[in-house]
Amino acid sequence: METDSIDIIKSSGEKAKFSLDKLKASLNRIGADKQTINQIIHKVRDELYQGISTKEIYNRAFALLKKKKSYLASKYKLKKAIYELGPTGFPFERFIGAILKYSGYETEIGKTLFGQCVTHEIDVIAHKNGETSVIECKFHSEEGLNCNVKIPLYIHSRYNDVKTFWNSNPKNGSKLTKGWVVTNTRFTEDAIKYGNCVKLYLLSWDYPKDDGLKDRIDRLGLYPITVSTLLTNREKQFLISRDVVLCRELIGDDFYLDHLGISDIRKKKILHEISMLCNQ
Repeated sequence: METDSIDIIKSSGEKAKFSLDKLKASLNRIGADKQTINQIIHKVRDELYQGISTKEIYNRAFALLKKKKSYLASKYKLKKAIYELGPTGFPFERFIGAILKYSGYETEIGKTLFGQCVTHEIDVIAHKNGETSVIECKFHSEEGLNCNVKIPLYIHSRYNDVKTFWNSNPKNGSKLTKGWVVTNTRFTEDAIKYGNCVKLYLLSWDYPKDDGLKDRIDRLGLYPITVSTLLTNREKQFLISRDVVLCRELIGDDFYLDHLGISDIRKKKILHEISMLCNQ
């Protein structure tokens, strides 16, 4: 059977043609070697059938990677791991704040700011080079839900209200110059068109091209704690509840792992996986 004639079902319920090139690209992105990539491609190709879901294809590739090298499996599950930060959006806000911090911003999470008309709770406030940005995070805990045009419309009006008040107050010491919308899923075409038109900064899983969330996380090694294949769900939720959302926050500070009563042997494996992930 020719692979390009196979219809797959995406998480949104849409049909698409199976692409070996896309699968290869995702395995290349995480740094899998040629032999591992070929093994996974052969395995997936042998088990393809009409109407297979992207989730089933992912599960097959993930299981093979986990047998080979757990840190590669962790990288591969990045998208899923961000969904696992939920069910509320707060850990995602902290995660975005941490990414910006490692990009040279000073950040504040969950602050209330005055607007010209009303007050607004802002997910992340980011300061850099005398300029301030307000960032709204739209977290979806389920795949297939995209950000439509209503989101940037709403955020833009909030941004303008806050901006008018902020920039009229010299005590702030910086100019409010940018509004951001960040989502862990994707923007619809209209959302992108409107956001660009009113000069909002849009950041999604794969937008802007080559500088989306997945690109920044891979480039900076800023993986969420939920990517770990060695920590249990209970342990991950404990760490998130203590505001540990990045794997690299555990490097050089294993207090929380000790607090969880993790054995020295297991702790060594976890820290090795994390250091491989974060290129430490």
